[in-house]
Amino acid sequence: MTKKTLLSKIKGPEDIKLLSYDELKDLAVEIRKEILTVVGHNGGHLASNLGVIELTLAIHRVFSSPHDAIVWDVGHQAYTHKMITGRQARFSTLRLWEGLSGFPKREESIHDAFNTGHASTSISAALGILEGKRLNKDSGKVIAVIGDGAMTGGMAFEALSNAGELKKDLIVIINDNKMSISKNTGAFSEYLSRLTVHEGYQRFKYLFDKAVGSIPLVGNKLNSIIWRLKRGMKGIFYKNNIFVDFGFEYVGPINGHNIRELEKVLKNVKKLNSPVVMLVETIKGKGYPLAEINPSAFHGIGPFNIADGKVEKNDAITFTQAFGKSLVKAAEKNPKIAAITAAMESGTGLSLFHNKFPERFFDVGIAEGHAVTFAAGLASAGMKPVTAIYSTFLQRAIDQVIHDTSIQNLPVVFAIDRAGPVPADGETHQGLFDIALLRPIPNMAILCPASEKELDLMLSWSLIQDNPIAIRYPKADCPKEIPEFSQSIEKGRGVLIKNSDKSRILIACTGGMYNEVKEASAILAHKGLFTDIYNVRFAKPIDEKYFLNITKDYSHILFVEDGMKIGSLSSHLESLILRSQINKAGHQSSKTGYQNKRTEVLAFEDMFFPHGTRSEIFKGAGVSAEHIVQAAELLLAETHTASALTSVPVKEN
Repeated sequence: MTKKTLLSKIKGPEDIKLLSYDELKDLAVEIRKEILTVVGHNGGHLASNLGVIELTLAIHRVFSSPHDAIVWDVGHQAYTHKMITGRQARFSTLRLWEGLSGFPKREESIHDAFNTGHASTSISAALGILEGKRLNKDSGKVIAVIGDGAMTGGMAFEALSNAGELKKDLIVIINDNKMSISKNTGAFSEYLSRLTVHEGYQRFKYLFDKAVGSIPLVGNKLNSIIWRLKRGMKGIFYKNNIFVDFGFEYVGPINGHNIRELEKVLKNVKKLNSPVVMLVETIKGKGYPLAEINPSAFHGIGPFNIADGKVEKNDAITFTQAFGKSLVKAAEKNPKIAAITAAMESGTGLSLFHNKFPERFFDVGIAEGHAVTFAAGLASAGMKPVTAIYSTFLQRAIDQVIHDTSIQNLPVVFAIDRAGPVPADGETHQGLFDIALLRPIPNMAILCPASEKELDLMLSWSLIQDNPIAIRYPKADCPKEIPEFSQSIEKGRGVLIKNSDKSRILIACTGGMYNEVKEASAILAHKGLFTDIYNVRFAKPIDEKYFLNITKDYSHILFVEDGMKIGSLSSHLESLILRSQINKAGHQSSKTGYQNKRTEVLAFEDMFFPHGTRSEIFKGAGVSAEHIVQAAELLLAETHTASALTSVPVKEN
């Protein structure tokens, strides 16, 4: 009989409180192995999860979830948390269709206090949860676990400021894996920081402050003087400790891989009645040498070979790689071009640009709003900034796109990666909203390349314009080139891809949907139903006269878009056709025999879409190649039905 592992015996967080420290070390080893195995097969966030195993175990040993709420910033480090909160049996389904999410989800477990997926939100959410608990007379503690990288986001500091002002017992654990925050130096600093959270010290502090405050006439003033003296002394020992300035108690640095030490400090922290920051030092990728050496490469990774760390690659170039190549080519010719990223150098394809033009490359940290306004500032000074940003993260900077970029009509180019469905990461990372968010903004142009060549042409065209421009492209391989993709860019116009002189159906699509539309068109052709494809190229502006002229020869028009249906380009184009027909007909009448063109829109409906492969997301949303085929056939069937009805004689009175 196979011996049961420690991990298989953990059914909930209370179970780990029964383990000895030796058993906890063994459990940490088992968890690391399980994370490596599952992420190696499914892909996921590896290095960040390997680094917080001991910290997660210590938190759950000291606190009692869900009574005590734990909020994981971003949430890409919560795999251990998932496993020890009753989800071990399903952990192999991580990031798979209908499997466990790669991020905390309240719908998944009562132990997930708050849904996360974007950085720098945990302290704000935790503070709100804490205030809610106190208003509801709930004694539970609230812990925000945030990485030093997420501390580069301004929202984290807004929350710290508010928390210091409210003076409630919020616990903020900063996981410092040597990426951003510098530690305090010196043995006495470390000792002093631990002393301040000890129960005896806190009791003495309370009684001393109370006694001084009770001195007639001078008590309050004396307390104020003592407080300022303490601040000054802390400034000596805690060099540039901004957390103390915000009004937090501070403890650290603590070894994030020593469960016994972590548990001891956390027990003291738990007893505090004031806000506290605990700095924990961890090794990102701990226990897997390849990830320890190169944590960035193993931060978010697809399925890989555990033995050598290699990810299976194919020969096709991705849109991200195509963008990186095109930008470098453009920058070699134009010294005014600069590139900006918000902590996503590799993910957005800017590593090559960084290596070649380091003085024109700017990684501003996890601060998307700042990235956009910084780019606007560069543009106002005569530069040609290109801000490379994921669609889901651009949502965090829409005010800056409008207020700082578009109102001034500054020529910032937004390279929007991961537009459309994003495999495996789920609702928080789907790039489905950028068209609907950007189309209403005056001065903004939006382009949607369908291939590597189109992306190159669009980037070159955008860099010589005088207005803000967004180029959106999917997380996918570029399709095979065809001559139509090499046609020069004409403002507001797409390209028509003729498949047959017999085509009655036109499928108009955004570039990110071209592969699915091409597949559907081939299936329809095998059935004797011929279609042409109109690659729209521009989501804004639209050369309406040109578009209507393209569509006039087709009786059926199907629109397909990798974005939300509400606010979609497709709905706008469909309305253009409807208005044009009404204008021509004057009015619709059964006696005139006038019939509308048959149109249909396939786009993402009004809901949030879960994680899965790209094809699974398309299928679940009803916009896969198979759904495109069905929609085209239904359009034709509706026409035959309508024709049969109009052929029935109508008796005149």
